[in-house]
Amino acid sequence: MGADPPYVHPSADADPDTLGPGTKVWNEAQVMPDARVGARCTLGKSSFVGDGAVLGDDVKVGNHADVYGAKVGDGAFIGPHCCLLQDPAPRSLNLDGSRREAGDYAARPVQIAAGASIGAASVVLPGVSVGANALVAAGSVVHRDVPAHAVVAGNPARAVGWVCRCGERLDDAHVCGACGRHHRETPSGLAEQTASA
Repeated sequence: MGADPPYVHPSADADPDTLGPGTKVWNEAQVMPDARVGARCTLGKSSFVGDGAVLGDDVKVGNHADVYGAKVGDGAFIGPHCCLLQDPAPRSLNLDGSRREAGDYAARPVQIAAGASIGAASVVLPGVSVGANALVAAGSVVHRDVPAHAVVAGNPARAVGWVCRCGERLDDAHVCGACGRHHRETPSGLAEQTASA
């Protein structure tokens, strides 16, 4: 039995050849021709995935979210009205007065690791990396890298705790009270502790 083909709503603008099997692109969403979207993704109403963006498998992009060139890992969540930016010095015109085009700046795409969640109406600035299973609280402005499993909130976003892969906050010993997973500190944030570690 083959995988389901991608679904593109009649009002959306997306080439099915850029979409993985089982992916759904809902009304008025747009996927640019040089973007790639993995399998079983969901792109909400009026969302935008720009040229150069690469979305892994099982990614959810909320309504009205803008993904400009970002690299998004498997199972990540991009909430409604989020904006993942890539131009560190945005201008409408070049110094000679000509209209600025995509090739007229050095893009610094955002990197969202597998399992990370970007809360509704958050902005992630160019070049920022969000670690695996991290959580950006709704309405945050993320201006620097976020470690794996970290929770950040505010404008500018600041670390306020740690989160499990299941989405629940960790206690001071980095243990999840909901699913019982234990975590250990690493140079890039936290990692799940395996039984043999």
